[in-house]
Amino acid sequence: MSVFGFVEPWIAFAFGLFVAVGELARTPLPGEREQAPLGAAGALAYALLGSLAGARTHHGVAQVVLVCTLGALIGAVPCLVRRRRANWGSVSRRTLSVGFAALLFQPLYNSGALLRCGLEHGPGSAAYVAVCALLSAVVDVSLAALLSDAPLRRALRDEATALLRIGSAVAATGVVIAIAAGEIGLWALPLFSVPLLLTFAGFRRYAAIRATQRQTIASLARATEVAGYTLPGHARRVAELACRVGRELGLPDQELLLLEYAALMHDIGQLSLVDPIPGGATALLEDAEQRRIGRLGSEVIRRTGVPPQVAEIVVRAAEPYRRADGRVVLDLPVAARIVRVVNAYDDLACDDPGPARREEVLTQLRAGTERDYEPVVVEALARVCQRISG
Repeated sequence: MSVFGFVEPWIAFAFGLFVAVGELARTPLPGEREQAPLGAAGALAYALLGSLAGARTHHGVAQVVLVCTLGALIGAVPCLVRRRRANWGSVSRRTLSVGFAALLFQPLYNSGALLRCGLEHGPGSAAYVAVCALLSAVVDVSLAALLSDAPLRRALRDEATALLRIGSAVAATGVVIAIAAGEIGLWALPLFSVPLLLTFAGFRRYAAIRATQRQTIASLARATEVAGYTLPGHARRVAELACRVGRELGLPDQELLLLEYAALMHDIGQLSLVDPIPGGATALLEDAEQRRIGRLGSEVIRRTGVPPQVAEIVVRAAEPYRRADGRVVLDLPVAARIVRVVNAYDDLACDDPGPARREEVLTQLRAGTERDYEPVVVEALARVCQRISG
């Protein structure tokens, strides 16, 4: 039966509706990612669907792509009505990766090639469906890395890590729905989506807790501005620029989170000073005074409930890259080196953000690489500044 060109239209409608509902349930996840787990699992299940309740299906690759795309677009309508930005990159990636999975499965299934090879029923069928899902996930990871602003190697690593933590649950659910639908029909859609919903409810709760923690830290960081110890926006600017430099250097998500917290709170030790530093520019102080402020800040941070690594980064950011004898401080955390460089940049350049002043400050920082600043970090900062201004 065909309606408007769709083979088995009610099956197509059920999976398309499932994808649309999944798009509505889009979930924010750690690492500033946002996914539609139900929609992705439903789309993958439709791409790998062979039989339904014991009867063979006959939809092809084109219908899989069309149904999943329409479902995603319909699910994005409320987002557009509320004038929120839809995640078209995620939708496009899913369409391509699901289309790839369908290309691996549907032509062979509809032509009977899987039946002749003994891969249409039993363990062989489950294994082949799982392989198709795995290859589809590889395509999705590759596309996400290519679309990312981060260096390719780092983007591939981050996307692969996200796949192992999150994408594996989505892929497994899609495979299970596709296989189970062969026995119990469309009931497999709501029945086997429950574990995925519970998993992502946990991720959503974690994301909410982390967002609350970040807001608390940002509020604490503003205390130095409110008290007049640092210039307005200094902590925010240092945090944003430090994270950009961290991405440029290939830091993983967890280290970027610690870097952001440390950059926000790096000046909190100034609250212990009797007299504020002019402009809050700690980069212009003697080494001993920088260390004292860093030590005072770390003592405050250890009482706030943030990870202890943040306090360690803040206290070590007051240390020069090289010792007095010229030897490199090998155990200095990368995050501490980044905070030191970016803080100095903002201290020196915040009064004039123009290109000429930026180059002048970068020249000063390069001159300071003989002792104070790590050259690799300074050059990473220069590349980031060039992209921002360009």
